[in-house]
Amino acid sequence: MSSFNIETLAIRAGYEQTHEQENSEAIFPTSSFRYQSAAQAAARFSGEEKGNVYSRFTNPTVRTFEQRLALMEGGESCVATASGMSAILSTFMALLKQGDHVVSSQSIFGTTKVLFNKYLAKFGIEVTFVSQTDLSEWERVIQPNTKALFLETPSNPLTEIADMKAISGLAKKSNCLFIVDNCFCTPILQRPLEQGADIVIHSATKFLDGQGRGIGGAVVGSEAVVEEHVRAFMRTAGPSMSPFNAWIFLKGLETLSVRMAAHCQSALMLAEWLSQHPAVEQVFYPGLTSHPQYELACQQQSSGGGLVSFRVKGGQSEAWSVIDQTQMLSITANLGDVKTSITHPATTTHCRVEPLDRIKAGITDNLVRISVGLESIEDIKADLASGLDRLI
Repeated sequence: MSSFNIETLAIRAGYEQTHEQENSEAIFPTSSFRYQSAAQAAARFSGEEKGNVYSRFTNPTVRTFEQRLALMEGGESCVATASGMSAILSTFMALLKQGDHVVSSQSIFGTTKVLFNKYLAKFGIEVTFVSQTDLSEWERVIQPNTKALFLETPSNPLTEIADMKAISGLAKKSNCLFIVDNCFCTPILQRPLEQGADIVIHSATKFLDGQGRGIGGAVVGSEAVVEEHVRAFMRTAGPSMSPFNAWIFLKGLETLSVRMAAHCQSALMLAEWLSQHPAVEQVFYPGLTSHPQYELACQQQSSGGGLVSFRVKGGQSEAWSVIDQTQMLSITANLGDVKTSITHPATTTHCRVEPLDRIKAGITDNLVRISVGLESIEDIKADLASGLDRLI
């Protein structure tokens, strides 16, 4: 189905109708599969014959999600995992070894930074953090043992945009992999593989689902890298996606294009409104012409995305006051939902990051992050105004 547009792929790709002739994808909630003979079982387990073996690593519902997302991202292969974090862990555990070095943007999810500093370090893997937007920093810290460059663009929560083509050039020059977390844009807004990335990672929990119902992740890339290495790790270590969650994400993909368009439209309107509010110090949104990487965002993304962050005038107490005054918005750290959510990154998503590292990443005490949902934009603005107006 590679000739179809992405909106069609999101609805039709990757599924083979069963003999029941259903029109909606079936869920296969089974742990194991029967074989016609002992010989067939042996052939399946050895890999000589393709087919279902055990749902930890081969399940028809999960496979449909994997094939669909791979086609949407323009990749050859996809491995679905139990969460976005397990997607990152599986990728690095599968592809790195003791003594290897990784260069990562410092503007990444707080838990990802903890994974790098606390757990990959136990296996003798060193990670160096650099500015997302300073190409000279990336180039300067690459070593002979550097095996991967990692970032998320736009970043969480300041929506910094990385120049993927330029960083891809550094990766190819240094013979290392370029890995991009694309969960904030999804393949509807940008396709990192087309910008030179080798691997794309998703937290399917976010916009791919879109309704906050399930936890899942995915790794997309070439068959040689993803299928032979990442799936092999997933098969052995077992951070598997459940069939039911895979079905949820399939249903989410069906409406992804229309949801992302609505998220982006409302997010831009909210960002413009916040920019004019006297209690707001600074707004971060790639769709604003005031964004430092606005032109780059226009080149790489088809729209600005659904994430808006802003600094209130004041500190933590003022930021908390704005959050606590809301009546309709969901105070939660999850994002990508049809329900608008609001959170204080310094004390939630990035609370386990060292204070100095938070400052380097721009996670200040007066920063508030909003994942703009699909409610009326006027209601969203009115709910925020109840807290912001008190700071004037």
